[in-house]
Amino acid sequence: KMYVIEVNPRASRTVPYISKVTGLPIVELATRVSLGEKLADLDFGVGLYKEPEIKSVKMPVFSTQKLENAEISLGPEMKSTGEVLGIGKTFDEAFYKGFIASGTQFDFPQKSYLATVKDQDKAEFLDIAKKLDQLGFTAYATTGTCKLLTDAGIKACPVEKLSGKDNTIEDLIGQDKVDFIINTPTAGYNSKKDGFRIRRLGIERGMSVFTALDTVATYVDVIERNGHKASYDVINLNKIVL
Repeated sequence: KMYVIEVNPRASRTVPYISKVTGLPIVELATRVSLGEKLADLDFGVGLYKEPEIKSVKMPVFSTQKLENAEISLGPEMKSTGEVLGIGKTFDEAFYKGFIASGTQFDFPQKSYLATVKDQDKAEFLDIAKKLDQLGFTAYATTGTCKLLTDAGIKACPVEKLSGKDNTIEDLIGQDKVDFIINTPTAGYNSKKDGFRIRRLGIERGMSVFTALDTVATYVDVIERNGHKASYDVINLNKIVL
């Protein structure tokens, strides 16, 4: 037998955001259609809606920094405590505003990062690392990730795991020698694993900690195109012209 354990129409967050960036009163129209009116008679047309001139990005917000001993990596659970909207004339602008609103940092006083990536993600990470190298970032990495980078001609500084005696990841994070952390977790929640402790050390230090490479890739793309240095205007949602 098949049982439905949850029905989630995404109306609580996604629908209001879509209404804001399109100017389309989705809730009102859905209510009127439910009461028997025809969509074709409601003056908004049918079929695909016209594409707005602005670009919009919805990003989740997490409160793991405030929750002691909470795992920050994503799994099947709903962990976001809210969402933010980034809007702009380009996707770079929209992504940048979304990142900033969600608490992701674009300040790089050290221009360096820590990387510890699981084997399944190493090939995908290499392309990101090459871009960061070209942008002048110094990589600190654990043994396996460091070898991956150096074999590809990317300068990387080896760092000992938390169990080491000197030059450990804890020293690196505690002394603010890196600006952000890239850590793709292995399966399973275990607060005793190095990966969990690394993510907690970073988030409690106020650093941006990335656990998904697609997010890192977008973040690096914004940096590569100097999207974080551009001057942007405030866009008034009430004056969006479609």
